[in-house]
Amino acid sequence: MTSILDLYVRPDEQCVALAGEYRLFQRYQGHRYSVDDMLVAYVAGSELSSPRCVLDLGCGLGSVMLMLAWRFPGARFVGIEAQIEHVEMARRNVLLNGCEQRATIIHGDLRADWELVEKMGPFDLITATPPYFDPRTSTVCKDSQRAYAQWELRGGIEDYALAASKLLSQGGCFVACSAANPRGRVESAFERVGLFPNWHRDVLPRPGGIPFLSLWIASRKPEIPVRCSLLLVLREADGTRTAEHIEIREWFGIPCSLN
Repeated sequence: MTSILDLYVRPDEQCVALAGEYRLFQRYQGHRYSVDDMLVAYVAGSELSSPRCVLDLGCGLGSVMLMLAWRFPGARFVGIEAQIEHVEMARRNVLLNGCEQRATIIHGDLRADWELVEKMGPFDLITATPPYFDPRTSTVCKDSQRAYAQWELRGGIEDYALAASKLLSQGGCFVACSAANPRGRVESAFERVGLFPNWHRDVLPRPGGIPFLSLWIASRKPEIPVRCSLLLVLREADGTRTAEHIEIREWFGIPCSLN
């Protein structure tokens, strides 16, 4: 149960700009909201019409959900999260932004606890930022909050797509990100659960590099050919943000001084 006392910033935390007047608590040394969250929220908020009921799978700190709550003030939101540390912080972030009347955080595992959210759906928008680091090929972070958020310790895009397929309304959309490689993994995950990719866009860290992230919109309705946007490059060769990256941040109302 959160209270007004939870609105104070704790010594190991910071309170950062999220969208417009919305703010986010996050730990200095723990999991922090990232460009993945911003881009998924941006795609959902700019490519789709206003949803009525939104579910964020593995909602973490609540960042994607709250960015969309800022974008769609008339919608109702549900987030499901397995890590209790994240659940507690997400609930504080909901309270911090005055969204407690229209946003609910559920402590549960999206792979098995569908019944916890089924009665609150179906959902016409489902979002997800699954972990996509392979624990077999990289060193898992010792901080459990970061480890479960970034490494596929409880599964990856396949599990999120399956959950989305069970909870998505007939005309709804699933917006998610994934690792850009291996190619074909996301399409296979969608196909197995009866979803169809309708739109995707690859993201590069800098010019001349290879994509590290891929953004997707899927639904129950096939769309052939799949709409693909040009590559999104986040940084110039000198490390400064590209004009499009700055434009996306400003779309969320983040002042240029924070760019």
